[in-house]
Amino acid sequence: MMIKIYGIPNCDTVKKARRWLDDAGVAYDFHDFRKDGLEPERLQGWIDALGWEAVLNKRGTTFRKLDEADKAGLDAAKAKMLMLDQPAMIKRPVAEWGEGVSVGFSADEWRARLAA
Repeated sequence: MMIKIYGIPNCDTVKKARRWLDDAGVAYDFHDFRKDGLEPERLQGWIDALGWEAVLNKRGTTFRKLDEADKAGLDAAKAKMLMLDQPAMIKRPVAEWGEGVSVGFSADEWRARLAA
C-alpha cells in the first residue's frame, strides 16, 4: 500500500507521524501543502470522505486568529475556501491510504490500517 502524507514539515504532529512511519520501516511520500500547494479537487475528496468539520482544524492558531466575520456562518463551502487560502487550517497530517483517508495521527489507528 502506498501512503501519502500531507502536512507542514514543522508541525509537531506531522513530525511524530513521519518518525513513527520511519521507525516502522513504512515507505511513504510527503507533500508539503504549504510549499507545494493543494488542489481543490483533492481537498474536496477529503471533505467528501470525512466531512469538512473533521478536516478543518478549529483549534489551530491560524483559525483562531481569523476575524470573527470569517468564522461566522461557517459551512462546507466557506471552510473549503479558507483551507485552500490558508492550508495551515487543515488538520494534520492528512494520510491517504490507498483508497482511504485519515486526519490526525494515532499510532493504534495507523497500525490497524497497515495490518489490513
